[in-house]
Amino acid sequence: MDISVVVPLYNEVESLPELIAWIRKVMLENHFTYEVLLIDDGSNDGSWELIEKLTLDDEAIRGIKFRRNYGKSAALHIGFQSARGDVVITMDADLQDSPDEIPSLYKMIKEEGYDLVSGWKKKRYDPISKTIPTKLYNWTTRKVTGLKLHDMNCGLKAYRKTVVKSIEVYGEMHRYIPVLAHRAGFKQIGEKVVQHRKRLYGSTKFGLERFINGFLDLLSVSFITKFGKKPMHFFGVLGTLVFMFGFFSAFWLGAQKLYDLNHHIKARLVTESPYFYLALTAMIIGTLLFLAGFLGELISRSSSDRNIYQIEKEI
Repeated sequence: MDISVVVPLYNEVESLPELIAWIRKVMLENHFTYEVLLIDDGSNDGSWELIEKLTLDDEAIRGIKFRRNYGKSAALHIGFQSARGDVVITMDADLQDSPDEIPSLYKMIKEEGYDLVSGWKKKRYDPISKTIPTKLYNWTTRKVTGLKLHDMNCGLKAYRKTVVKSIEVYGEMHRYIPVLAHRAGFKQIGEKVVQHRKRLYGSTKFGLERFINGFLDLLSVSFITKFGKKPMHFFGVLGTLVFMFGFFSAFWLGAQKLYDLNHHIKARLVTESPYFYLALTAMIIGTLLFLAGFLGELISRSSSDRNIYQIEKEI
């Protein structure tokens, strides 16, 4: 099979018929063999009932329904697990992503050798309250991760099949899939300017809190991709350094006290010095950091059930 189109959706019943018809038209014109995976993330507006009808009319459409709303990352994770095509295309269900981009994205993967191609909505039809935070978010992400993409969170992306089978998407890490893929060893990551269309139906499912969550997720993904499988390398080293600083500070205070006593110099009690309490605090914090690394190692080696999502139906 040439292409799997993964479409996570939540309450998009109005846009689905037009989206499916558009995808079908593009696939037939280009003679692709394909499937469309519609991942219903707990919709309550009749989206699933429509998906059931669509699957009866077209065997290329597959539907998966979550029992409740888990979020976009969960939908993409299940879609990636279920995808069978050589190239996996992801797009949003709100018609702001154009299926006409699929052939060129497919060509970039199959003929130009890219592992992942991320869409870049260079011209956006969003209010300034959304575009300015988005630009700031993308700039920060580029600086922190070193990955030179202009639009990290664009829903329209293309992947080589091996990429989606090799990365782990959970929480709200869908914003940083290119970073996860790059850290997993896939170096051929590019971008393509794509069309951004105005929303025709419904309303956005994301508020301003996504920018705060996005920054926190950026810190998380930076830490997890570097130390997720080896937390002791971070906490252990940091704890050791802090402990040694406290230990040698306490040793210096003790040595100074012994020197004063040996030379009959009147000296105050060690416990009267503020440096003693700083040294003691540093040793305690260092020990706690080391223990945090040790516990993190135990957890990371036993966390085999991180991605468990309750699927209600699949057709």
